[in-house]
Amino acid sequence: MAGNKKEGAAPPSTITTADDKSKDIKKDVAPQLPPVEAAARRLERLYGGGLSTSSEAATTALPINTTKIMKKWLGASSGTAGNATMASVAACAEKTLDPAGVCVTGREILMGLCSEEERLAVSVKTADDGTVDKPEEGGDAMMEEDAAPSTTPEYLSLTCREVESWLMTLAVRIYWRAGKYQQAYDLITKGLQLLDAHLVDSGNNTSTAGGLYPLLARMLRYRSLIMESLLTSSNDDDTYAKLCSDTRIELASRHTHAVLRRDADVSATILNLHLRELLLSDRVEQAQKLISNSTFPTDAASNNQLLRYLYYSGRVQALRLEYTQSYSNLSQCLRKCPTNTGLGFRIAVQRLLVVVQLLMGEIPDRSVFFGEGMRGELRPYLEIAQAVRRGDLAVFHETVGGHAERLRMDGTYTLISRLAHSVVKAGLRRLKTSYSRISLEDVASRLGLPSATSAEFVVAKAVRDGVIDATIDHEGGYVQSHDLVDVYATVEPSEAFHRRIAYCLTTHNDAVRAMRYTPDAYKKQLEASRGLRRSREEKTDEEKAQEIEDELDDEDYEY
Repeated sequence: MAGNKKEGAAPPSTITTADDKSKDIKKDVAPQLPPVEAAARRLERLYGGGLSTSSEAATTALPINTTKIMKKWLGASSGTAGNATMASVAACAEKTLDPAGVCVTGREILMGLCSEEERLAVSVKTADDGTVDKPEEGGDAMMEEDAAPSTTPEYLSLTCREVESWLMTLAVRIYWRAGKYQQAYDLITKGLQLLDAHLVDSGNNTSTAGGLYPLLARMLRYRSLIMESLLTSSNDDDTYAKLCSDTRIELASRHTHAVLRRDADVSATILNLHLRELLLSDRVEQAQKLISNSTFPTDAASNNQLLRYLYYSGRVQALRLEYTQSYSNLSQCLRKCPTNTGLGFRIAVQRLLVVVQLLMGEIPDRSVFFGEGMRGELRPYLEIAQAVRRGDLAVFHETVGGHAERLRMDGTYTLISRLAHSVVKAGLRRLKTSYSRISLEDVASRLGLPSATSAEFVVAKAVRDGVIDATIDHEGGYVQSHDLVDVYATVEPSEAFHRRIAYCLTTHNDAVRAMRYTPDAYKKQLEASRGLRRSREEKTDEEKAQEIEDELDDEDYEY
């Protein structure tokens, strides 16, 4: 019948607009976790645990190197830490830390840093975007796609203490960068108390609390930086001296415990903090005693801590007139510095290295002053090096006086004030090369000395120190230079070769220690040297088949 509907007829067609399609697509895309929370849950997965409110996973987890995992995770989460806000930190603490667990105190402290509306705004923004903010280059390279959080809170079971301490460091860093030094100091004090309580509960067992020690080192460093900022902002020397006295005793005790448990991160960090505080207080002799009576864990410490130690030790040695050792440490420090970051630290090292070279009687290469990003910062030192090379004492004093304020800010004014003797020596060498006989009055006028008597004393000291080979005629009032001596007949070439060979050997040994070798790689060479390896034709069919299977298995594994 015409009025009846046909069987199998298609339903009436509907018009789908672009807005409907976008709504459907938006429904299919699951909202992602906030970056801070995603990083915290990734640490839980790296520890091998699931997300549950019970502690059964903590007792059944396989033994792992928690310290190594924590250090790698901190490096991978650097991008997230740099972009974190106080609201995201508080929201992460609310969603990952169990209110009935061991981190209830830290959870309440972190949640109290911002209002509930701000914490909710973080989740709403992430749900609307549907994506996680792109981390910085070199940051969260290990970031995985995380599903949307369920309505039931999923708290961390294995890494709640580590995440609590990490969130504390993020909040302290935010306060410190915002200039809220007192709030940052109060928060870092509470964070250290909570972390110490976790260590006591775990019995300082490295297998269960090893991930807390890198965070402890980071907290101690933040506290030291905050104390320096408090001194700069308040200008209260008495309060700072009392804080330093109390902190110095505490750090000494922590350093002793770190050395006993062979904790390279904490011991290296505390040693550098000690040296930094002593240098800021101008206690050079105490810093030297600390360096001589302590051992820095060079092989186990991180590269950043090693660079700080080399810089501080080089600065101490320069202040104590040990220029050769200072030059060696500073050169090694500059060679190990990363080239893609830490420009401010490289500038500080290069400034001190230039001054030490001038104090050693050497003139740095001109290319040193025109490195990438260093042209403006090293311009005063270039002018000082040019004045030293000219050997004119008046020009040198004029140059140093023009940049005195800048040099005091850099902390190199004391060392540069010693360069007056180097300027005089350079001028005397130049005069000796140009003139075989010159009056003391001309020496005084050319070197900028007040009188001929002063020039006579200066020349006599230079002759005694071996700077020049000359004779002073007191009656005639002139200086008679001797014939030029063949430098290759002296010990100077051998000493120069010794320094260069020692530098090459040190570089070679450092490179060998930094190499990584595949397991059992030496066995093949050992068998070949002993003649134990047979040729492929001498092997049986079973051995050939076994080798083919092993190669196929290796290829499948690599694929």
